[in-house]
Amino acid sequence: MKQQKLVRDIHRDFGYFYVGLIISFAFSGILMNHREHWHPEKYTIETKNIKVQLPKESQITETYAENLGKQLGIDDKMRRHNVKKSTFKISFEKHDVEIDMKTGKGEIVAFNKTPIISQTMKLHKTTSNWWIYYSDIFGISLILIAITGTLMVTHGKNTFKRRGWKLAVAGIIFPILVLIILS
Repeated sequence: MKQQKLVRDIHRDFGYFYVGLIISFAFSGILMNHREHWHPEKYTIETKNIKVQLPKESQITETYAENLGKQLGIDDKMRRHNVKKSTFKISFEKHDVEIDMKTGKGEIVAFNKTPIISQTMKLHKTTSNWWIYYSDIFGISLILIAITGTLMVTHGKNTFKRRGWKLAVAGIIFPILVLIILS
């Protein structure tokens, strides 16, 4: 009985402590899954069509990209630039620029960060040592929550031994099948 109470207490208290982080990670994870279709972190304020004369691809450097941004009236910090599939892309903190290499036609998209969504998505992307260690502790805690969850019901037809193990196996097999199919 004492051991059963300890299992319930650990499960309950860790669950309560991490409920906000679990919801944040789940919410931002769903958004991250769909980032190829839309940009949940930012919303567009303005889109402006442009036409510029671009040099040869070999002459496009970081300095060129920064100077072009200034010429286009963009005053925020440049993050990166690249040329892919005949499109010159420059990413700034609050602007994205895309220009067709052949025609010089393109657009500038100005955006702001989406409140709350942007901050929760940062949880998945941050590489701060502090956050990495905290995330590791969180991962271990999720394992503890899962294990204590399997040990909580000890009598009746819904115990882990009678019913739960089947659902656990199904929960393990499904992602493995998806990985096999996708690889």
